[in-house]
Amino acid sequence: MKLERYEPLVASDNELEYRFDSIGPKGKILKIIQFVKTNDPRFYIMSFGDILPDGSVDHHIKNDNKDRNKILATVAVVVYEFTARNPNKFVFFKGSTEVRTRLYRMALAINLKELSIDYEIYGVHLKEGNYIVRQFEKEKEYYGFAVKRKIN
Repeated sequence: MKLERYEPLVASDNELEYRFDSIGPKGKILKIIQFVKTNDPRFYIMSFGDILPDGSVDHHIKNDNKDRNKILATVAVVVYEFTARNPNKFVFFKGSTEVRTRLYRMALAINLKELSIDYEIYGVHLKEGNYIVRQFEKEKEYYGFAVKRKIN
C-alpha cells in the first residue's frame, strides 16, 4: 500500500516492539506496536497503544490526533516487516473496543484485494472459550483477525 505513514520506526533488538511518534494537533504522542508470543508457537498477538509517561502502555486511550489513517498505514508496514521475517507465523489482532475492531474490519475489507496478494486473511470468532478461525469475509463481524504471509 502506498499510504502516508510515520517514519522513523524504532525497533527493539528482538524486533518484537516498534515505536513511532504520532504528530498532530494534540502534539507528539509516542506509540508502540508489540508482538507477543502465545502458547501456540504459530501465533503472535499484536497490540498497539500509547506509551504513557510512566512507561506503561494504554491500549484504550483515544487522543484524536487527526492521523488515524497514517497510524493504520504505519501499523500495516510493521506487520508487513514482521511477517517477512516470520512468514510461518500468524499475527492475531483485535481492537481494544468493539468500535476499533470494526475499524480494523473496515480497513481489511477496503484493502482486501491488495492485502490478499501477500496475506492469508482470517476472521476469528470466540465461542465457548475456543477460537474459530475462518477465511475473512467483508460483511461478517468478528472477535478479531489473523493474518499470515503467503509464501511464494
